Amino acid sequence: MAPLTSPFARKVELRREHHGDVVIDNYEWLRNKEDPEVLAHLAAENAYTDQETEHLETLRQQLFDEIKGRTLETDLSVPVREGDWWYYTRTLEGQQYGVHARAPIAAPDDWQPPVLEAGHPIAGEVVLLDDNIEAEGTEFYSLGSFDVSADATLLAYAVDTEGDERYTLRIRDLRTGLDLADEIENTAPGATFSLDASYIFYPTVDESWRPDTIWRHRVGTAAADDVIVFSEPDERYWIGVGLTRSRKYLEIGVGSSITSESHLLDAATPEGDFSVVWPRVEGVEYSVEHAVVAGEDRLLITHNANGENFELVEVAVDAPTDASRQHTILAHSHDVRLESVDAFATHLSLEYRRDALSRVAVITLAAVAEPGEPAGWPYSEPLELPFDEPLFAVGTGGNPEFAQPTLRVGFTSFVTPSTVYDYVVATGELRELKQQPVLGGYEPSLYGQRREWAVAPDGTRVPISLVFKRDKPVGTADARADLDATAAPEHPEPAPTPLVLYGYGSYEASIDPSFSVARLSLLDRGVTFAIAHVRGGGELGRWWYENGKTLTKRNTFGDFIAAARHLIEIGETTPELLVAQGGSAGGLLMGAVANDAPELFAGILAQVPFVDALTSILDPSLPLTVIEWDEWGDPLHDPEIYAYMKSYSPYENVREGVRYPRILAVTSLNDTRVLYVEPAKWVARLREVGAPALLKIEMSAGHGGVSGRYERWKETAYEYAWMLDVVGAAEH
Repeated sequence: MAPLTSPFARKVELRREHHGDVVIDNYEWLRNKEDPEVLAHLAAENAYTDQETEHLETLRQQLFDEIKGRTLETDLSVPVREGDWWYYTRTLEGQQYGVHARAPIAAPDDWQPPVLEAGHPIAGEVVLLDDNIEAEGTEFYSLGSFDVSADATLLAYAVDTEGDERYTLRIRDLRTGLDLADEIENTAPGATFSLDASYIFYPTVDESWRPDTIWRHRVGTAAADDVIVFSEPDERYWIGVGLTRSRKYLEIGVGSSITSESHLLDAATPEGDFSVVWPRVEGVEYSVEHAVVAGEDRLLITHNANGENFELVEVAVDAPTDASRQHTILAHSHDVRLESVDAFATHLSLEYRRDALSRVAVITLAAVAEPGEPAGWPYSEPLELPFDEPLFAVGTGGNPEFAQPTLRVGFTSFVTPSTVYDYVVATGELRELKQQPVLGGYEPSLYGQRREWAVAPDGTRVPISLVFKRDKPVGTADARADLDATAAPEHPEPAPTPLVLYGYGSYEASIDPSFSVARLSLLDRGVTFAIAHVRGGGELGRWWYENGKTLTKRNTFGDFIAAARHLIEIGETTPELLVAQGGSAGGLLMGAVANDAPELFAGILAQVPFVDALTSILDPSLPLTVIEWDEWGDPLHDPEIYAYMKSYSPYENVREGVRYPRILAVTSLNDTRVLYVEPAKWVARLREVGAPALLKIEMSAGHGGVSGRYERWKETAYEYAWMLDVVGAAEH
């Protein structure tokens, strides 16, 4: 059979005019995924990509086997106590998905999770939902809502089998193991029971996939009888619903990228009306926690009305807007970005960022009111949980009980596998419950991590986090001097090595150092992995985000390019050994740096890339577009935003006469967040200018890619093999 040639999509001229500017788009016809010609073109792209990567099949299998071989396939999560049960998920060797189960607590004061034994269920186990059974006969499976009623008798769960993020909601009677007749289609994730389990509150989406309506469903009745309890007409906002940890209130949260609003309803009256806490103010974000402080109900509000990095205040439940009854617990800080506060019966937990690292602290609460207490009472000073690694990520999770005496905390770093702790609030003890097992004799001391700082074109210092195998050269002597004594291998001369530079830089999302079993396959082949913490993310506080969005978005791209140049200048790598990686909004970053600095990279891996940004953000009928205007600006109505976005949108700026690096774009046909058409058009345009671009499209998946852990490992192995081939390390 003759070798396939790269597919060239035919041109169908489409004229688009905005603000007096005319654009001719030759590939917009690829948007119609029902068109047989479009599907044929996508199939041809896949066939060509298969041919061009066929020589990597052995390496892909080897990488998959390494990932699988390092993973304890039969395992279970650390149980979380809620009510009279321990809840957990376990996996079984050979099965794609998890099994959700619970086991009874031994006694009311039992807060020590059962001893975990891989391969053995906990005594008294009851299986709630087996995702493997639910996924039978489907090519894709995703679990959305998963909520157990307060009396522990009912389970609400929702399933997507297409990848389009539209879920069918069902109710299971946990006493019989059978589903009720209730079935509600086209819901969004986030269904929650009322306190008495007589109702379920759930969200649905509008035509643009925006969660816009909250419904109340009486258990045991037809979905046609469901009642709308809240609907948000402003297309910039999305909504969600849940119970406070205290179970005192049902809460509806309304939010855009820059503004939020909360509505509360006494959980004892689920048929009542929700009341707004603080009326929305453009540009003000806040979140609400219910606390019982010194015997009195209080609302704790984390907000940015008085400072970009947020502060924490206490307000009266009956008059939350009364400034005279407002008390500041934590004032705004320019150096600390307060991210979230969780309230418990005896304490608060705080999550915040300082020096580009996440942190957790605890504030204890007074139990009763007493006269003559010091300033700040009844709240203690925050006590930060100490961790001694130079780079790490820490956060709370799995803390559903209001009266629990412990705080569940997760910790990880580039070299430390994910570790679960219980922090005992009364004593300060940090109990290690479980560390992610790594099979095959993983030794953390063989790997090192460190931080570098690049300088962006405007003089801003940009942090870079790196992880590497210690027995490889790490750049210049100056760079090696930054390592600790045990980390500094002796090399008389710099020795550049292959490096993968990852970036995201949008939505104030922070990309923190974390452990990856799969990544060991890169590190063991001498590849360094690095994260460029570019503006648009949240690593250095709200200002870091504000300076990488709308009319400052180009800072994101400049920061990433500066990071790449810095790593080359210190001798860490060379352009021939450097691969850039990013997905979704990070895929926009990949497309932008491909146009702006193609000479710096040997390859670019763009995962579900947002590379036709201007076309998408101009069209309010597309999924989630109007919501995105707070992030990118509104090019439809603002000519300045239009011109600025056009100046960087990757599809619009593919250049003639440029030697592009090798590019692999990975996407999914059913993605509703970044439509497959964006990378399809981008690759078609790149082909026009002779760029070595490949398109790999999953025909039955969504924004998160394939489902099932073995399929995800195969996808990772595929991408790793391609990157290793790009830097000439495929044979090592």
